[in-house]
Amino acid sequence: MSDTTTKGKPRPALFRALGNNEPPTEISADGQRYVQVTIFKHDSWAATGLYAHVDDPSNKIIAKFNRQQSILGLPMTWLGWILASGEHTIMKVMADEPTIARTFDVIEIEGKRVSHVAAHAFIEGHPLTPNDRVTDEFFPTLKEVLEKLHSRKIAYVDMNKAENVIVGDDGLPHLIDYQISFMLPKWWPGNWFGTKVLLWVLQQSDMYHLMKHWIRYRPDQLPEDQRDINKHRPIWIRGWRCLATPFRETRRRLLVLIGIRKGKGKSVTEHAPEDAVQRQMSQSGNADKHSG
Repeated sequence: MSDTTTKGKPRPALFRALGNNEPPTEISADGQRYVQVTIFKHDSWAATGLYAHVDDPSNKIIAKFNRQQSILGLPMTWLGWILASGEHTIMKVMADEPTIARTFDVIEIEGKRVSHVAAHAFIEGHPLTPNDRVTDEFFPTLKEVLEKLHSRKIAYVDMNKAENVIVGDDGLPHLIDYQISFMLPKWWPGNWFGTKVLLWVLQQSDMYHLMKHWIRYRPDQLPEDQRDINKHRPIWIRGWRCLATPFRETRRRLLVLIGIRKGKGKSVTEHAPEDAVQRQMSQSGNADKHSG
């Protein structure tokens, strides 16, 4: 059996952001009530769900419930707060950028304000996937958004994942998921020379991954001498791969060993793959049907 047909068992509490708990069926965002529609994913870092306004189902938001489950007795609620706070702060800083969703300031569960949840308006569209054909404005606009982020001393960091770019129904790119983005602190020593160098490295990596996607999806927009990704790859990306590849393979083997994944340990073999992965599986399946 292939990886796509053999599924692992449900994740144990240790590998779920909320442990054995599920995201709430109802939340309040800036005083407005929203009810759960579906859960897109629940991994070790966060559970992400779609919620709709109780009086207007077309008014939808995304809520991300960050890590609360302890690890071998070590409390992790602090991590949930850091992740939610960082994401919310960056989206507030970028509030004047129309392609970035509006974020909410106050999230409540059962009338109690919580600090581990970040929420923003839902963007009508779908994650960028291999078979997409995007508009002529798509990548130039995405480049402008990244440059605006960078001008405000922010690095997106997660640009390597195409699924973090939403292809909006308006045809424009919308960056989501600022969970691990980096913003240079305004205070010392957070803004010392070393962190400024780190920011620069991360920003250059953002642009490299942008070019990687641009070459993959719209090479026709680029001069012929710019279509070779090797010309854009910073030296530290090559070094990082020497570390990241063994780490990824070890992590996959661990997930297979404990039964969460099967075969080669790819995410498609999880009991409940995240929404973007399921979309890619669906596209792949449709392509196979058309080619058969």
